[in-house]
Amino acid sequence: MNAVTQTVAAEPVSGVEIFVPLAKLKKSPRNARKVPHGEAAIEALAASIQHKGLIQNLVVEPEVKEDGRPTGYYLVTAGEGRRLAMLLRAKRKQIKKSEPVRCWLDTANDPSEISLDENVTRTPMHPADQFERFRELSESKGYGAEEIGARFGVSAGVVKQRLRLGAVSPKLLQVYREDGLTLDQLMAFAITEDHARQEQVFESLHHNREPWIIRRDMTAANVPADDRRAVFIGIDAYVEAGGNIIRDLFSEDRGGFFEDVGLLDMLAAEKLREIAGEVQAEGWKWAEAHIDYPHAHGMRRFYPQTVALSDEDEARLEALSTEHDGLAEGYSSYDEMPEDVAEKLEAMSDEIDAISAKRYAYDANVIAHGGVFVVLNHDGVPRLERGFVRPEDEALADPQPEDEGEGEAIDPETVADEQAEDGDEDEQEIEEEDEEPGKPISDSLTRDLSAHRTLALRVALAERPDLALIALTHTLTAQLFYSYTEAGCLEVRPTVTPLGSHADGIEDTPLAAKANEACEAWAERMPRDVADLWGFIVGMDDEKRLALLAHCASRTVNALRLPWDRKPRSLQTADRLASALALDVAKDWTPTVDSYLGRVTKAHIVEAVAGGVSEDAARRIADMKKPDMAQAAEQLLAGTGWLPTILRTPEPEAEQSAPVEAEDAGTVEQPSEAEAPDTETQDGEASYAVAAE
Repeated sequence: MNAVTQTVAAEPVSGVEIFVPLAKLKKSPRNARKVPHGEAAIEALAASIQHKGLIQNLVVEPEVKEDGRPTGYYLVTAGEGRRLAMLLRAKRKQIKKSEPVRCWLDTANDPSEISLDENVTRTPMHPADQFERFRELSESKGYGAEEIGARFGVSAGVVKQRLRLGAVSPKLLQVYREDGLTLDQLMAFAITEDHARQEQVFESLHHNREPWIIRRDMTAANVPADDRRAVFIGIDAYVEAGGNIIRDLFSEDRGGFFEDVGLLDMLAAEKLREIAGEVQAEGWKWAEAHIDYPHAHGMRRFYPQTVALSDEDEARLEALSTEHDGLAEGYSSYDEMPEDVAEKLEAMSDEIDAISAKRYAYDANVIAHGGVFVVLNHDGVPRLERGFVRPEDEALADPQPEDEGEGEAIDPETVADEQAEDGDEDEQEIEEEDEEPGKPISDSLTRDLSAHRTLALRVALAERPDLALIALTHTLTAQLFYSYTEAGCLEVRPTVTPLGSHADGIEDTPLAAKANEACEAWAERMPRDVADLWGFIVGMDDEKRLALLAHCASRTVNALRLPWDRKPRSLQTADRLASALALDVAKDWTPTVDSYLGRVTKAHIVEAVAGGVSEDAARRIADMKKPDMAQAAEQLLAGTGWLPTILRTPEPEAEQSAPVEAEDAGTVEQPSEAEAPDTETQDGEASYAVAAE
């Protein structure tokens, strides 16, 4: 740069290039742009000038006083953003304020018109061209996102997004250039760089091209990062094994998507098998690893039994508990404590839990002949299910002698038939025989006397509600937790209907896990021998005994609506129970494509959206094809708490009539046989009027 060109022109000669010190440049009062440049725009210009110099001259005119004499300053007619960018660089000490700036001197044209012309008469670059040029810089020059960002004054994150868009199939970029796709739709396709997959999804799209539908279809064969298998394995182990993570740079992807489902399943199975090997080392005969719990295993399960702690453990536990309570006094949470106190309390709490766990242990026979299932829980945490014994090993695992006939279910009808036959032979039994000392009384007399005793027990038990509660709890518990079906003397038969065959995956849900945990907690407290169960229940306080009864009763609840088993009165009772419990199914169930929306008609979907969101929202999806409608409805209904009628809890019924007086209770007429079918049919049809596709 020679001295002549650096010298500021002394005379305002229009149409020449001059160099003006940065400090001598001012904003023109006739600049057409009144809204100032944004900070991001100035940053981008400063970065561009730093790396590539001033690509375009500033257009200036000399500033003059009222008498027409020049002040020595120049007003920037066009290029105010570039002037501000140069000042930003000077502020950052990248240049001095005396830095000469290349300008074009123009005194022939109207400055206001020049400023307006610069901002109006230009065509911005199409975004697709920008995306491709960024990709070319990365591929041809080897620039990374940080380097490109520095050269254009944008963040590395923005550069990564533009590079990803530049890597979309050229076919789709051309459709975007021709306004066949919006930017949001193009960003949805950019979730992966698989051109074939992008084009396949594009060709399969219908009239509804919502970005979320495109993203759904692009990742249909992948596993989201919040899947239990992905949580269990973790991104690092998966990537180290050669797996690829798909990232959505344009929306919240909650950790991305695992592309190779087969690899993820293999890694999960291998890791579960490793855990199974460690657990089997405890002494178990076998340990099996499964991603899903094998509900059809058909094995009997034994639970750990209560054992006494050693004197040393008892003393240590008491000391720890006393010290823990003393340290925690005055604090309501760990957050309120000094850090050292909180750490000490946490360590003590862990030790207390470890010692307390010794109160429960499996019998050595059960461990030697039983096994463990290692399965993957719904939250991605491995779950250990111990104490299962195969049928061929039951005798070895549970060698306790059983009373003759005990443990074998007896058919009441068979017993009745046998009793009738015995009655016919009573006279034959009363034959003259030699008297034998110690000979038992006859079977017929035994039945006779035991019938009198049974009647006396019934009357007496009816007068003692407290003992009736114990007897009922004992009978249900014996049958639900032990293999001895005849351990109780009450002819009450609990039936636990498995739900897995009625709703796929229901037994692996958080709600099922909660139910299983409650059952296992009770099972661990039960005595090993069912003969000790009565004393165990008698020894409980009323609150715990009621809790056990509630648990046993809860396991027998059946509110299933089955086409071949219509039971309107039972279902009506289930509704009343739900009302009494203030049941809120929405806490544990949401309408998704799999759970509801993909299995009903379009009319049901529209009705659901109208009821859960709004009539307007329902109208917006009414013309969609069913798969798209179901997906859209899932998005709209998320978090609304909407439930299908069958899952809703009815409002508590108001008393419609005065209660029946006790003395009239026996005279209440029941519906005739002719009336009942009509009522049941109507109730049943109403119960099953749910169409599905």
